[in-house]
Amino acid sequence: MRIGELAARAGTTTRTLRYYESRGLLPARRDAHGHRTYDEGDLRLLAQIRTLRDFGFDLEETRPFVECLRAGHPEGDACPASLVVYRHKLAELDALIGQLSAVRETVAGQLARAERARDELAAEALVPGGPEPRCELGGRQ
Repeated sequence: MRIGELAARAGTTTRTLRYYESRGLLPARRDAHGHRTYDEGDLRLLAQIRTLRDFGFDLEETRPFVECLRAGHPEGDACPASLVVYRHKLAELDALIGQLSAVRETVAGQLARAERARDELAAEALVPGGPEPRCELGGRQ
């Protein structure tokens, strides 16, 4: 198949395919007229790349999976290099989860503090002569 058909079937652009070719992820086969030619295996490579990219893998991180498919394995993650990338990505995700958990705790603490402050202001407003509650954004409640 030609580059336009592959792009359409893979749900991408010919520009992306040329870029993948320049990065060595997609083979650069040509017919007698110099046109790029592709087959179903190339479509599988692109599906693997897209899936990994959707999961947050960098383009270069897809290389071991592509090479595994090219080596004839039915799945791109059956090779040792692919497993290394999976392990690295899991460690990266665990670190991000830790960071997000810390941010969540901080935001939850800020919310609790703000709700206590709001409740204190509301209680003071009920006392005769107490302050009128004010919105922190400058308006009145």
